[in-house]
Amino acid sequence: MGRFDFYRIGLLIGLGVCMYLLLQAWNEDYGQRSRDAESSEAPPIEQILDEPSSASDGVIPVQPSVGADESESPSDDFVPDQSLVRQGGTPESLLQHDESSLVSVKTPVMHVWIDRKGGDIIRVRLPEHPVSLKDPDVPLTLLERSRNHVYIAQSGLLGRDGPDANGSRPVYEAPRDEWELNEGNLIVKLWFEQDELRVEKHFHFTADSNLIEVDHVVENRSLDPFLANVYAQLTRDGQPVEEASGFFGPRPYLGGALTTPDDQYKKVSFDDLDEQPYRVENIGGWIAMLQHYFLSTWVAADEASYLYYGMRDSRGYYRYGFTGPETLVPAGQTGTYSLRFYAGPKHQGVLKEISPHLNLTVDYGWLWWLAMPLFYLLEICQSGVGNWGLAIILLTIIVKVVLYPLSALSYKSMAKMRVVAPQMNRLKERFGSDRQRFSQEMMKLYQKEGVSPLLGCLPMLAQLPVFIALYWVLYESVELRQAPFVFWIQDLSAMDPWFVLPLLMGASMFFMQMLNPPMPDPMQQKIMKFMPIAFTILFVFFPAGLVLYWLVNNLLSFAQQYFTTKRIEKENAAKQTT
Repeated sequence: MGRFDFYRIGLLIGLGVCMYLLLQAWNEDYGQRSRDAESSEAPPIEQILDEPSSASDGVIPVQPSVGADESESPSDDFVPDQSLVRQGGTPESLLQHDESSLVSVKTPVMHVWIDRKGGDIIRVRLPEHPVSLKDPDVPLTLLERSRNHVYIAQSGLLGRDGPDANGSRPVYEAPRDEWELNEGNLIVKLWFEQDELRVEKHFHFTADSNLIEVDHVVENRSLDPFLANVYAQLTRDGQPVEEASGFFGPRPYLGGALTTPDDQYKKVSFDDLDEQPYRVENIGGWIAMLQHYFLSTWVAADEASYLYYGMRDSRGYYRYGFTGPETLVPAGQTGTYSLRFYAGPKHQGVLKEISPHLNLTVDYGWLWWLAMPLFYLLEICQSGVGNWGLAIILLTIIVKVVLYPLSALSYKSMAKMRVVAPQMNRLKERFGSDRQRFSQEMMKLYQKEGVSPLLGCLPMLAQLPVFIALYWVLYESVELRQAPFVFWIQDLSAMDPWFVLPLLMGASMFFMQMLNPPMPDPMQQKIMKFMPIAFTILFVFFPAGLVLYWLVNNLLSFAQQYFTTKRIEKENAAKQTT
C-alpha cells in the first residue's frame, strides 16, 4: 500500500473521528453537569419557607451590620462605594409570596407576573413558543418561582437612602391585578410611600416586543437630597433545562454571560461561581442568564460605570447582576433610575438592537466567523422560499457553487485515477511482492498522468468547517426550533423520527464510492465499504436539517463527479484511438 493511499484513508477516517469529537466537545463545552451533590447542600424548600433568610435574598449583598449573618453574603467589594450603603434587619424569604399579591400582564408575545413585594418579575411565559410540538397550546415558561424551580428577575434601589438597602423589600401597591395589551404600549405603575418619600416602579410594555423598560421614579418630598444606587439581578437555581436530546445528547450552555471591557462576550458559568465570586466594572453593558434558544437579560440604560457581579449563595442559588453609580435626587424634586429587561428567544437581530454584543449570546462556538454569515445567508434564503428546509437546500447549492473550483480539481484528479486503475493493477501484478518498488513505480505513474490522490479528499475536507458551523447554527438558532420541512419532518433541529434522511445520505455515499477508483489494498476496500454504514449510524443522531444539508451536498457532488468522470474517460478513449 502506497504512501498516498495511507494519506487518503487516514483523511477519511479522520473526518469521521472529527465528527464524533465534535459532539463530545459540544458536551464538554456546553454540557450541564449533574448538580445532585450541590443541591444536596441546600436545605429543602419547606425549610427555606419556614426560616428567615439572609440579606442576599432579594437584594445584592452590601456591607453587613454588626451581628448580621455574613454566611450568605459575598465580600464588601460587590458594593461600588462602601460609604453609601448600610444594612440592617433581616429580609423575608425569597420564596414567600402569595399568588394574590401578583400583578399579571399579558401581551401577544409574553405573559409576565410581577410580585408586589419588591416589584420583582417572578414568572414569564412565551405564548409564541410552545413547550413541544406534542403540546402546541402549552407556552414555554422561561422565568418561574415555585417550590420546584427558582428563576426570577429582581431590581431596586440600594445605597444610603435606597428602600432595598435595609434587608427587607418594599411592598408596592397597584391599581389592579390584571392587565392585557393587544396592541400599542402599556405602562404598569406600582408605588409605595414612606414618610416623605414616594417610589414608583414603572414597567413599560410593547405589544410585539419582549423588551420591558423598568423605571424607578423617586419623588423626594423631604428637605434632604436622596442618594441611591440602582441594581438589577437574575437569581436562578442550578436545575438543568429539560430538553429532548439524541443519543449523543448535545447540551447547550446554561449559565451567565456578560460583556466586559476585555471581552465582548464572556461566559461566567455556574462552575465558575462554585469556585469563587465574580466581579468586574464596566461602562454600560448587560448581564444575562442563558439557556438553549432563550435568555433573560438586564441591560444598563446609560453609559455610566456599573459594577457587575456573580455569586453562589449557601442555598445553591446563582445570582448575576450589577449595581449602578450613586445618583442624587435633590430635595423637593423627582428623579428616575432606568433599566431594561428582556426575556425571550435569542433572535440575533432583536438582541443586536437592544445592546451592543448582546447578539453574541447566540453562541456558534469557535467557528462563529463562518456560522454567522451562514445563518444570515440561510435567513435570506428562507425569506425568499418561506421554508427553512428549502432554505437549507438553497444554501447547500450556494456553498457548492462557491466551492466548485476546488471540487472540480478534485474530481478531475479522481477521474484520472479511475482511468489509470488498469495500469495500477498491472504494476501490482509485477511488483506486488516488492512494496518499495511498487510505491516507486506508482509515484512515477501518478506524476506521468498528473494524478494526485490527496486531491480526492479535498471536497470532503473543505466541507468539514461548513458542516461544523452549520451544526452550531441548527442547534443554537431559535428560528429553526420546531421549524417544519415536509411531511414527517416537523422539526429541523431534531432527529429525523423515521431515519429516512440518514438512510438516503448513506445510500448517496455508497453510490459516490462506486465512481471512485478501486482501492489497491483489500483492507482499504473493506474500510471504504464500511464508511457509508458508519456515517449513516452517526447521522441518525444529527438534526434533520444537518442531514438534509449533507444529503443534498452528496447528490450534487455525485452529479458533478459523474459528469467529470465520463468526460475524462471520453477524452482518454479519444487519446488512445489517435
